[in-house]
Amino acid sequence: MLWEMVIDGMEVPEDAPARDHVAELLGRIAARDDRAFAQLYDALSPRVFGLILRVLVNRAQSEEVLQEVFLEIWQSAASFAPNKGQGRSWIMTIAHRRAVDRVRSAQSSADRDERAGLRDLHTTPAGVDEQVELRLESTRVTRALEALPDPQREALTLAYFGGYSQSEIAALTGAALGTIKTRMRDGLSRLRNEMGVTR
Repeated sequence: MLWEMVIDGMEVPEDAPARDHVAELLGRIAARDDRAFAQLYDALSPRVFGLILRVLVNRAQSEEVLQEVFLEIWQSAASFAPNKGQGRSWIMTIAHRRAVDRVRSAQSSADRDERAGLRDLHTTPAGVDEQVELRLESTRVTRALEALPDPQREALTLAYFGGYSQSEIAALTGAALGTIKTRMRDGLSRLRNEMGVTR
């Protein structure tokens, strides 16, 4: 379901094509406009939190990452280039990257603990083979995604990690619905090839 932002007291449908209100707010934030930052936070934080929570599952960690995301937005709003994409898409990309970084960090810590535990036990606990296989598969998927062109990776990431519909992705990215469908179809096809999956 498409959501709406309220900016300067005006409801702005997510699929509004004429103006990128988020980009306008980011421009004001780059000039250190506290009010613009508050408006952006109020308008987007629920959606950003939803994306982070889908990746991390853990609510407390998701709240921490949400704050990190908006701190990064405050610090790096000047680096947003409106000619390269929509403001919402830029923010959701930051959120997804931060969430994935948190998962990787937690996984690295868990891996270190597991290796230390295995060294101490001098035995292989039951089920480790399956865990290793799952981690290897996850690594393969991550690498395959990274090999995709940016538009295809963005569409698949928003769909599968963000839980967006194709029409919502079109609204988020400013691309036509048909373009999004093509990007997702081509991206999935390339993912299968990268991973050696046959139908």
